[in-house]
Amino acid sequence: MKFSHEWIEKNPWLLIALVLLVISVGGLVEIVPLFFQKSTTEPIAGLKPYSPLRLVGRDIYVREGCYNCHSQMIRPFRAETERYGHYSVAGEFVYDRPFQWGSKRTGPDLARVGGRYNDDWHRTHLDNPRDVVPESNMPGYPWLASTKLVPDDVVPKMRALKRLNVPYSEDEINQAAGILVDKTEQDALIAYLQGLGILIKARN
Repeated sequence: MKFSHEWIEKNPWLLIALVLLVISVGGLVEIVPLFFQKSTTEPIAGLKPYSPLRLVGRDIYVREGCYNCHSQMIRPFRAETERYGHYSVAGEFVYDRPFQWGSKRTGPDLARVGGRYNDDWHRTHLDNPRDVVPESNMPGYPWLASTKLVPDDVVPKMRALKRLNVPYSEDEINQAAGILVDKTEQDALIAYLQGLGILIKARN
């Protein structure tokens, strides 16, 4: 006697339950082993937690929705590595919460943008992108240059990350606010961008 799927397909609740079961088991099989692989949980050599300025810059990057147009994930394909550089590895992002991986590329991938341009280029680009890339459709962010950081805001962020096992010392946390005095949001965002992907680039 042949087994028929008809009785499953005619019972929507049973079908939903079985689909969820298959997805759950498949997800566990794919995801759980990653937590036990050192390559996905250990930082690459030389990686340090974000400095206070870069940490704030990262928050501005997320706040302004930069991830909507820029990925930070170079896949291991020749077309990508020739254009952007070494493919991304999990150990570069162990201190990222949330990580900025993805595949949306209205603009170029930024995983290895650190050091590619100088700070003045970034300032011009953020103020008015078409001054350096005439065909760009990126909006300008001129207000970042005139918006001062609130130095004390970084302290609770660093304490929260320390609870999540980011290795900030008490001295680093206590000195963080002083580092941000008189800095602008543009300074912070540029500092964040200038640090992206530089460790693996330095090895090549």
